[in-house]
Amino acid sequence: MSKRPKLIATDLDGTIVHHDGTITQRTIDAFTRARDLGVHIYFVTGRPPRWMNEIREAFGFGEAICGNGAMLYDLQKREVTEEWMISKDQQIEIAQRLRAAIPQISFAIETHDYYHREKSYVPRWDIGLDNVGVERIEDAAKGPVFKMLARCSGGELTSDEMLEVALRELDGFATVTHSNARESLLEISALGISKGTTLAKVAGRLGIDAADCVSFGDNPNDFPMLAWCGRSYAMADGHPEGIKYAKDVAPTHHSDGVAIVIEKLLDLPA
Repeated sequence: MSKRPKLIATDLDGTIVHHDGTITQRTIDAFTRARDLGVHIYFVTGRPPRWMNEIREAFGFGEAICGNGAMLYDLQKREVTEEWMISKDQQIEIAQRLRAAIPQISFAIETHDYYHREKSYVPRWDIGLDNVGVERIEDAAKGPVFKMLARCSGGELTSDEMLEVALRELDGFATVTHSNARESLLEISALGISKGTTLAKVAGRLGIDAADCVSFGDNPNDFPMLAWCGRSYAMADGHPEGIKYAKDVAPTHHSDGVAIVIEKLLDLPA
């Protein structure tokens, strides 16, 4: 018989956070019940810490893995406790390799306390953080960052098309993924860093193995986490390849799919 999970890990946007930025009370209640039953809660996201305030305010508990696995973030204390970064030299090499393969590409870099972009990189979410920009991202690369962003601001290639090229060009050098098929946007982390590797690390420290972990996600940056967990759910309205990595499918995010699954999981014996 299946048992109640010891750890629940969930992506945020498109999984428990609606596209208008809201989180339903049913979702909050499901995670609160899990916490009250002693289940460890991890919010595992591509977001930087500066975008986590709404999650802290909505739930008031839980731990966070930010930047697609690049950092552990104490959600309640608002502190980065551990991080795995891309060096300055690696940033420059990544930019050079991808420019050669995708001439239309442009870049941004970020860590928990800054964000810089090329002038040709048109931001969607970080509008106003860097209104000046630089001609080439090498001019802004001053030290380690937790993520590089690469996009075709004119939509010349889809995120999936960009990913296919970048996986080839950065093989063995960096981890590359995306979290939105519509944005012509890639997210690049240090080699070997993903939501899955970092979740496995923290679960191991808690003495919890994959069989006792459940995860939810909707896009390629979630695939390593979905693949690692013993029980995992791709969102029904997520990327079509999600089911190749997850063990099951959850109802759509806008129908409280994660909450529906968690409610059933918590009725299982401990």
